[in-house]
Amino acid sequence: MVGPDGIDHPRLLPWTTPDGKPCYLSADREAGPLSRLADDVEAAQLRSGEQVLVGARAVLADAKAGERAVRFALTRAVESLGDALRVAVSRGERIEAGKR
Repeated sequence: MVGPDGIDHPRLLPWTTPDGKPCYLSADREAGPLSRLADDVEAAQLRSGEQVLVGARAVLADAKAGERAVRFALTRAVESLGDALRVAVSRGERIEAGKR
């Protein structure tokens, strides 16, 4: 994303490389195909996180839930939190770049 300062500010993408390193998009219009794909992936990740939250709350409310259920819910919640934080960082960076 090119900010008002004329500098290209790469966008943090909502996925990583196979070895877990962050991916960035540079020199793409905000409405370009890769930006739209990233927007769609972010939206899907946030929707998934909402569903995971509902499921995790249900497991925690069930006094009879076993260790496997709790570990599964926690694992999914951690994954979703990681996705949500990446989306927040990416969007925050784009807001800041737009102000410069």
